[in-house]
Amino acid sequence: MGRPVFVFIKCDLGKAYDVAVDLVYEVDPCPQVYSISGEHDLIAQFHLPDEMDIGKFVTSQVQTLPGVRDTNTMIAFNTFANDKGFKGDKPE
Repeated sequence: MGRPVFVFIKCDLGKAYDVAVDLVYEVDPCPQVYSISGEHDLIAQFHLPDEMDIGKFVTSQVQTLPGVRDTNTMIAFNTFANDKGFKGDKPE
């Protein structure tokens, strides 16, 4: 499935939906994209192969899309969810 990476995206005014469409149709691997409130306009979740250079991916595939003003990337280390087969102990 790959390593989960989240990219928060600030867009030019009025361009968030255009950027979201470009992300879904132009970027491989195709992300899940959410419009959000707050400091950023969008958050895109990618599942990148372990061997892929995250910095190069973001700078060449995301930051170059028309309407993208700025990005902030976060790498997830682990997923904790009952539906994902998490086998940790339930807190008391």
